[in-house]
Amino acid sequence: MSTALQMTAFGLALLSAVFLLLATCTDCWMVNTDDSLEVSHKCRGLWRECVTNMQDGVRTCDQYDSILADHPVKIVVTRTLLITADLLAGLALATLLLGLDCIKFLKEDPHVKLKMCYGAGVILGIGSILGLVGAMWYAVDVYLERAMLVSHNIFLGVHYDFGWSCWLGMAGSMGCFMASILLTCCFY
Repeated sequence: MSTALQMTAFGLALLSAVFLLLATCTDCWMVNTDDSLEVSHKCRGLWRECVTNMQDGVRTCDQYDSILADHPVKIVVTRTLLITADLLAGLALATLLLGLDCIKFLKEDPHVKLKMCYGAGVILGIGSILGLVGAMWYAVDVYLERAMLVSHNIFLGVHYDFGWSCWLGMAGSMGCFMASILLTCCFY
């Protein structure tokens, strides 16, 4: 039972860490929702803004000036939290891999391997909370920006909604949290 639980937690943590990494690297955190002519598809990400022409499929992206440039708070906070969550998920995966029963590392000391699995669960839990806070921070800011424009009857021609990168970040964070629960609560 313990090996099956470990493998399930490892698989879930690996998939969730990949989701978190993809969410950090991709550029569709906000997507335009009110393009009545449907000529182009705009996505804003943490690192750049891209526009895809729907007629010929040509995609152009504008990189943000610099990582150190003056950016909106939602981008800076989301970048920081997601990069930290990615690093913690990677550390947790390495620790968990060494703590698995099927790995021969420290085979003679199962108590240490159990502590490694528990430690990986704690690290995953911290990373998942940071990733979820980052994704939710961005999503709430997008919602509040749109709600403010609607409440003041301001129409700029484009309204943004949550993009698939935002949802991917939330899914990756929740998956890491579930793997953390499996590793910290179900083993004891």
